[in-house]
Amino acid sequence: MTENLPPCPECSSAYAYEMGALLICPECGHEWSPASAGPAVDAEDGVIRDAVGNVLADGDTVTVVKTLKVKGSPNGIKAGTKVRNIRLVDGVDGHDIDCKIDGFGAMQLKSGLVKKA
Repeated sequence: MTENLPPCPECSSAYAYEMGALLICPECGHEWSPASAGPAVDAEDGVIRDAVGNVLADGDTVTVVKTLKVKGSPNGIKAGTKVRNIRLVDGVDGHDIDCKIDGFGAMQLKSGLVKKA
């Protein structure tokens, strides 16, 4: 059983493994989607793009494309949830969208998990 999984984008470890739709690094604990393995910020011009490649800007409305687990919440954020009036920030661990979600409050999202509405 030979799998060609990409190395961890955080620590470059070659021991990444699959768990469901995510890839996980056992050394640093980083989780990422193989579809969004590339950087969300375009290296050439510093533009932040969504999961399908649309350019995002402050004040945009986006839709969550994948159900997200939220620590401390039994349900999480369901796919299809609209998030209005986003702010683009230089966040930690790839979280580059700052927003408020009804029922959850203020939080940060990764641009690879949303699409422009």
